[in-house]
Amino acid sequence: MGASSSTQQVSTEQREAETLAASTGALPMLQKSFSRLSNPETKAIPLTSLQECFCIAFNNAKCEAPYVPDYVLQLLDQLGPSIVDLFFVAEKGGISWVEFVRGYTKCCGRMSAAMSLGALLRVFSVTTVKVGMPSKLQFESDDADCKISGSLQPNELLVLLWMCWIMTWSSRISKFSNGKLNLDLPDINNLVLSAIVSCTEVGSDLNLWDCDITRLEVQLPAGKIHTWALNTVPNLADCFVHFVHVKLQNTATSESEMEASSSSVSDVSSAKSCDAHLLTCGRAWAISLSPRSTIGQEILRVCFPRDGEGSEESLLYRSSLHGKGLNRFWSNIEGYHGPMLMLISASSGNSEGSTNSRRWIIGALTQQGFENKDMFYGNSGNLYAISPVFHSFSPSGKEKNFVYSHLHPTGRAYEPHPKPAGIAFGGTIGNERIFIDEDFARVTVRHHAVDKTYQPGSLIPDQGFLPVEARVLDVEVWGLGGRTAREVQISFQKREQLFTEQRRKVDLKTFASWDDSPEKMMMDVMSDPNRVNREDR
Repeated sequence: MGASSSTQQVSTEQREAETLAASTGALPMLQKSFSRLSNPETKAIPLTSLQECFCIAFNNAKCEAPYVPDYVLQLLDQLGPSIVDLFFVAEKGGISWVEFVRGYTKCCGRMSAAMSLGALLRVFSVTTVKVGMPSKLQFESDDADCKISGSLQPNELLVLLWMCWIMTWSSRISKFSNGKLNLDLPDINNLVLSAIVSCTEVGSDLNLWDCDITRLEVQLPAGKIHTWALNTVPNLADCFVHFVHVKLQNTATSESEMEASSSSVSDVSSAKSCDAHLLTCGRAWAISLSPRSTIGQEILRVCFPRDGEGSEESLLYRSSLHGKGLNRFWSNIEGYHGPMLMLISASSGNSEGSTNSRRWIIGALTQQGFENKDMFYGNSGNLYAISPVFHSFSPSGKEKNFVYSHLHPTGRAYEPHPKPAGIAFGGTIGNERIFIDEDFARVTVRHHAVDKTYQPGSLIPDQGFLPVEARVLDVEVWGLGGRTAREVQISFQKREQLFTEQRRKVDLKTFASWDDSPEKMMMDVMSDPNRVNREDR
């Protein structure tokens, strides 16, 4: 199996292959997986066994998008054979231990993001050919870092992204379920439009607000798609890496361990639980592909809840549910100390219900909770254009005006120059890149020239240089700090509620006499307002 005894001489090839696999920390898992998949007589894995290991089983498929190409689901049947043909070299009796370890390293070894993305594109190209769809992608050689040429049409890019989504879906649920589950394909047109805008010269005749990407006759060059993916969705290739790793890991896991894991899952069969919110599964997945940190895994919990947690557990505030306004917002998010994702849905146009009205969604990711300050604060964050086109704007490193959230305190004396009350991201006070007023009625989006904190780019299609004022439709805030941050907030809210109830109670026994009671003072003021009180002498 590769775990040779001390009396056996290990070949140089085997030692090199095991060293590369050990650098990823997966060597013990590969040894268990090989022992379960291999034939004891031939000491090799049958080709069909490894192909079945990478298959994706599901009951039926549903999709948010109005159009799904027929060959999308056919790709899943050929995905396993394509991965084995590309990365695992079969010998006479099957796939030996050395070739098994080498194949894993080709898929999941330490490599650059560009090389991982190239491997993903190669898998997509080979798989589409297997289902009878000619591929326009061309690879100069079999090397992992070879040059890729050719192009993809928008509908082909949509299928590629759906294949990556299915890999993510399978990786997340296969750890907890042994049976077939329902497959839900999300609406990810915003990602395809993002690639179209980035890879082609978009003309004025292209309506991004109402665009049918299946009818677009444009070619997206492979080189530009490669660049777009590395800049906009750098975690896209990780979908393939995690898929291969999890599939092999499952073969190394005993049935009792699988049953114990599956028993802790509340409902992983459907990814539609959050689609009634602004943060749909497709939007959450797109956001999870952009940050180069572990925060992406927390965002994916919205799509794939586990450990008894539903998507509602992470939803801290929703204006349509909890009420609009900064006060309502504050009462729901106060005490939460962890990363947060805020989404704003707005409509810009002539009037409500107008044919010229355009709806869009933008978002902001903060690395800490909101604070009531009259100045900018924070140490990191991201801005997002989410719908109709997806873009991510990370920190530029020039300034640190990440978040502004100011709530006017009650009982404060007159201020000649009060700071604006509301929530803002980027820019400066009075000239913010995104600003939501304290009533959550209007949102203002300014040109990126006013902001040096986040990277430049348009948050709204056809934004222009002038500020865009829009009517707020809905606001959502999702907590991404996990169960611990949520429990700390709940404890904080319970203490605040207890203190509030105690302050409301007035015990008359604490007053020495009738003359010191608040009722006596109120009666004196009402009877003789001009009477000189003891405190005023």
